[in-house]
Amino acid sequence: MKTLLCAIVFFFAFAIAAAQTTSENPLVTARVFDYDQMKVRTTPNGTESRMVFNGTLSTGEVVGARESMQPVGTVPPKLHRIKHSEFIVVQQGMLEFDHDGKAERAGPGSIIYVAYGTEHAVKNVGDGPAKYVIIQVGGDTKK
Repeated sequence: MKTLLCAIVFFFAFAIAAAQTTSENPLVTARVFDYDQMKVRTTPNGTESRMVFNGTLSTGEVVGARESMQPVGTVPPKLHRIKHSEFIVVQQGMLEFDHDGKAERAGPGSIIYVAYGTEHAVKNVGDGPAKYVIIQVGGDTKK
């Protein structure tokens, strides 16, 4: 009976691991996310975004990543609250990070941290496109 129970437990553990493929959770194994394979979504105001991934790390944290590009003169998103934390890595251009009644500037190489629940917005304040990567941790990373 003990052998049968062990076999059943092993079978279900194997089935669960096999079911959790990289298509369901792209963070199951180490990999490269190929930029050319990321579908571009363009909004009416001209902002482009590429979804990189949404998944769960083996340590349990839910993580999402996407890249965004705001053209010069883009009407920025309104102040909004998030139900996760974010790191915004500025690749190109100049962003203004509005939060908590403050406005801070961030240029190439800067990293913006948005704490859980912070009302915020980022806008392009440079003279060229602003390109940045958003890494979401915990909570509602699919939003």
